[in-house]
Amino acid sequence: MTVSLYILIALAVIFDFLNGVHDSSNIVATIISSRSMSPRLALTMTALAEFIGPFLFGVAVAKTIGAGLVSPQVVTMPVILAALTGAIVWNILTWALGIPSSSSHALIGGILGAVVMGVGWSHVIPSGLITVLFALFVSPFLGLIVGFLFTKLVYFFARNASLRINWFFKNIQVITGMGLALSHGANDAQKTMGIITLGLVSAGVIPTFEVPLWVIALSAGAIAIGTSTGGWRLIRTLGGKFYKIRPVNGFCTQVGAASVVLGAALLGGPVSTTQVVSSTIAGVGAAERMSKVRWGVLGNIAVAWLLTIPATGMVAALAYLLLDLAF
Repeated sequence: MTVSLYILIALAVIFDFLNGVHDSSNIVATIISSRSMSPRLALTMTALAEFIGPFLFGVAVAKTIGAGLVSPQVVTMPVILAALTGAIVWNILTWALGIPSSSSHALIGGILGAVVMGVGWSHVIPSGLITVLFALFVSPFLGLIVGFLFTKLVYFFARNASLRINWFFKNIQVITGMGLALSHGANDAQKTMGIITLGLVSAGVIPTFEVPLWVIALSAGAIAIGTSTGGWRLIRTLGGKFYKIRPVNGFCTQVGAASVVLGAALLGGPVSTTQVVSSTIAGVGAAERMSKVRWGVLGNIAVAWLLTIPATGMVAALAYLLLDLAF
């Protein structure tokens, strides 16, 4: 293993850690805002589930990122390092500003920008690109629809219930929050696995794209540690700026978002948990009444989502030019 490969693994771990910091807000915001669990307990539970998730649900997303989007045999080390640099710079910027942007979009943008600058468009696999972009851009609409319909269903079955049902919705979030954390770990940690394995193939350490067990453990551990720190500014954005979240809202959001994220992970579709949870929160609120949701907040987040891929692509392209000179 070369020095450049060690640098790549270090950068991948940093990206994974920041991904955990960013996306911890997605998992725990509704739990904390509805006062179902204390912040520290919610983050600890989420971190443990994040670590376990990749071991339970396979590595389909890692193969999509590392072998389905670009050809592993032609990608050089500077290309991969530049892709990670673009994603990390964007994550740090949005983290500092408290914007719940998408780490998935950042990584995809970084890969595309670095690959196009380094080896050209011809080495981007069209079918893989379509799969990735379809999963990224369709999943928020699925979250909105699933959140809306599931909330309507819950209110229908609970229409004659007493106020004591709030106790159920408050406490069931321990289970539904864990399910969402498992699904997030199964999807997002795999993106780092894909990048590290791509680097191993590029450096000739392994002959074919097969994710080693140590890569799974390293990626799962990094995202779990990042999650445990808690992105408090992002938690406040998701947990209170859309509307005042009650236990029933938290329950419906977690079930709706987990079903979309886990379904995508099993099918190999890299989705943004930030997008899915944000849109599901909006769908759950809209099911009660449309005016309940502060749609302007969702609009501001959507602008950040749209900017992420081109912004990280440009940063990664610039990083590649600098790294190419260095190498």
